[in-house]
Amino acid sequence: MSGDYIDVKGLRTYYEVHGEGDPLLLLHGGFGNAPSMEPIARILSRRYRVYLPERRGHGHTPDIGEITYELMAEDTAGFMAAMGIERAKLVGYSDGAIICFYLGMLHPEIVEKMIPISGNFHWNGLSEHMRGVFEKATPEAFAQVLGDLVSYYNEVSPDGADHFPVVFGKLRRLFLTEPNLRVEDLSSINAPTLVLAADRDLMTIEHTVALHQAISGSQLCIIPGANHNLVFDRADDVCSAALAFLGSA
Repeated sequence: MSGDYIDVKGLRTYYEVHGEGDPLLLLHGGFGNAPSMEPIARILSRRYRVYLPERRGHGHTPDIGEITYELMAEDTAGFMAAMGIERAKLVGYSDGAIICFYLGMLHPEIVEKMIPISGNFHWNGLSEHMRGVFEKATPEAFAQVLGDLVSYYNEVSPDGADHFPVVFGKLRRLFLTEPNLRVEDLSSINAPTLVLAADRDLMTIEHTVALHQAISGSQLCIIPGANHNLVFDRADDVCSAALAFLGSA
């Protein structure tokens, strides 16, 4: 593993690299960071060269203004261009999954295959319970729930620990109002896709099935007895399905 920075159109982006082989971008979740993806990065990097960029307002990468899924997708495409990666496999978790959707629609030429894990294509796909949690959440309460993720942010963010409530407010708004993709939008994705989720995820099963049906030719994998923490708690199961898909013709 190595960590470094690269300039992406004025955004000083931190990233880590694991392993050797064909390029694979591993995109962390909301409030996440590169180290948080270690459970699956460790397994995927046995076969691929895994790149883990930290997005705007996350980890070492500064908050430079607005945060939207489309902007973060453009940042990710810019990261690939800056690194000289013409085309790659994508594995995105939670918010990272949503960024996969945008890249598949807006930059199909750079996406070889993609695996969106636990992602919703519309904000109304979240369960009623989770929407209630986000509506009532405060920075202090979320800091307790997220624990190490917030500690890491406070430690390494160039914006300082006092900036966390600002980023929290932006991400909370994001979760409650985005994404706003339609089934018709998703139908334009032509990259081979494995839609992967837990049977007790943050979004409803019905929403995940609709996502799978909207992306032509996609495959669907539901990890039984799992929740939104599946990439941490069930890394072996997630990676087994991912590697089988990525290695298929």
